[in-house]
Amino acid sequence: MAKATIDLIINADDYGYYPCVSKGILEAAKSGALTATGILANSPDIATQLQWLNGIEKLDVGVHLNLTCGRPLTEVMAVKLENWQGQFPNAYVMSRLLLTGKISLADVKSEWRAQIETCQSQKLRFLNSHEHIHMLPVLFPLVLELAYDYGIKHVRLTQAEWFAPFGMSALIRNSLMQTMHLINQRHHKIKKPLFLGLSRSGKLDYDYLTTIFSKLKPGQSYELMCHPGHFSSTEISDTRLLAYHDWEGELALLQSPKVHDLYEKFGIRLSPYPL
Repeated sequence: MAKATIDLIINADDYGYYPCVSKGILEAAKSGALTATGILANSPDIATQLQWLNGIEKLDVGVHLNLTCGRPLTEVMAVKLENWQGQFPNAYVMSRLLLTGKISLADVKSEWRAQIETCQSQKLRFLNSHEHIHMLPVLFPLVLELAYDYGIKHVRLTQAEWFAPFGMSALIRNSLMQTMHLINQRHHKIKKPLFLGLSRSGKLDYDYLTTIFSKLKPGQSYELMCHPGHFSSTEISDTRLLAYHDWEGELALLQSPKVHDLYEKFGIRLSPYPL
């Protein structure tokens, strides 16, 4: 009997973040190094970047729901964020606004509906979120509801990874994510790809892939989160982003023959989302 394969979805977050990032994602998709990408629908020139996706074969597309970066699509959300010049604040501030009721679930539902509908020119296969904010237990059932309403089968269930070395911030992040995962998985009824990549988010490297691939189980489906892209200093002026993104490095890594050798070594098949 033939050995069962390991199905691996390679999912690039942040399509639409910046045109240079999107162009890198498209390059990776055309080379066969990616199988999926999630769209940041509130990007200023998203209409143009959605057109770039047309004709890209064998690439699953979803929505990278956003509450933590840029300007919202709905005016009601912008009004609620007037203290932040109508822009989404960081994830910690936004979480506090949600948990204290200053931003309501109705506000989020309207905003995320607008983001999904902005991407309706594409066949949408999954939902996830920027900085994993959909994993807040107050939001996760809402994402499942929206997925059902729009006929979208897959919702990312982010989970912690305990790979050393990690400092205090990673320890706190992993503890919170593991707690949210345990709470949210009760609502997630369908079989889902197991999530990989949190511990090296924004900076995947070969040693990490070698370690994680050696632990994958035949017959199981996995999703590897990644952030490939090109970097342009004329487009990306916020130097803080460089502290946790290596777009060019991940793009080169995913297209590297060494990584494709790992796929063969461990019996990994690059895969779309299950139908």
